[in-house]
Amino acid sequence: MQDNVRGSVFVGFFDPFLENLGIQRDAMNDSYRPHPKAVFIIPYVDYFRRSIVARFSFFVCVICIVSACSKPDAAAAKPPVPIGEPPTVVSTPEKPREIALLAGGCFWGMEDILRKVPGVIDTEVGYTGGSTKQPVYEQVKTGRTGHAEAIMVTFDPKILSFESILETWFFRMHDPTTLNRQGNDIGTQYRSAIFYLTASQKAAAERVIARVTASGVWRKAIVTQVIQAGEFTPAERYHQDYLKRNPGGYTCHYLRTFQTPVGD
Repeated sequence: MQDNVRGSVFVGFFDPFLENLGIQRDAMNDSYRPHPKAVFIIPYVDYFRRSIVARFSFFVCVICIVSACSKPDAAAAKPPVPIGEPPTVVSTPEKPREIALLAGGCFWGMEDILRKVPGVIDTEVGYTGGSTKQPVYEQVKTGRTGHAEAIMVTFDPKILSFESILETWFFRMHDPTTLNRQGNDIGTQYRSAIFYLTASQKAAAERVIARVTASGVWRKAIVTQVIQAGEFTPAERYHQDYLKRNPGGYTCHYLRTFQTPVGD
């Protein structure tokens, strides 16, 4: 009798759903009055109500589903296949030039920091790493194109090295341990990534990540992707130099001092 009472109370939670199927529970007789078209479901409802195993299995299934939905999308963490040709720059012995293509959250804040670095000649924000040719912001912000908000930095390698950009600036101005997130901005378009243009840039990126990891300045594991660069599409005009034109505007980027390890 005690188990029947528990079962009755438990199934009572589902009464509104059963009523939508044309099934009403008679609390006095602990039985059901189904609509003729819904009579087939009665044996299953009765079994669920009386079986502890069935109820336990139900809860296990719910917990597994919720847990699976709350985990980061593993596919989103995989480096996408680059499309299109990567950006290029004219470099001469008299005027050496190199490009760094980086992603680390909203590109407004990244550009505002990097444009002031000695040796940086030019910055341009845009979209890269996705599967849609020449996307616009309205497409990228949905997270469905695979693009990341990125910044293309043109610099003088005689004054500023690629490794220095990464180690002194990039890994200090954003949190490289948050997957597909930076501050309040969430989505694959805000992922941390280094899009290398040459084999030497790839090797430099891997060396820097190894050094930053070994230093322990970030408590959590670094999730920055190191990906071959593909097409870079400049962002709309109003995104370019946004914080220069709108001082005090939104940003989640700042330079850490690393006096103590950062992160939870």
